[in-house]
Amino acid sequence: MNIKILTPEFVIFEGEVESVLLPGKSGQFQIFKNHAAIVSALVGGKVKIYTDKVNGSFEKYLTKETEAKSAYSYEIKSGVLEFNNDKGIILCE
Repeated sequence: MNIKILTPEFVIFEGEVESVLLPGKSGQFQIFKNHAAIVSALVGGKVKIYTDKVNGSFEKYLTKETEAKSAYSYEIKSGVLEFNNDKGIILCE
């Protein structure tokens, strides 16, 4: 599935991922391939992506997580997620 993480200033990440873990208003939730369509508000916390393919230009924005070799995170204050047909856009600040 393809995920894009955007802020008003930068494209933080764009690429194929195995899954993404998000800080939702009712708690954390994770999205995998073939997830149902969803639109959700996000609160402050870490957006974690699980992927083996991180383009070098995105590495400066992402933090490598130690729990898994393919986990990267980006800290957000708030945001919104739209996910449909294995494509997700996360708009955040």
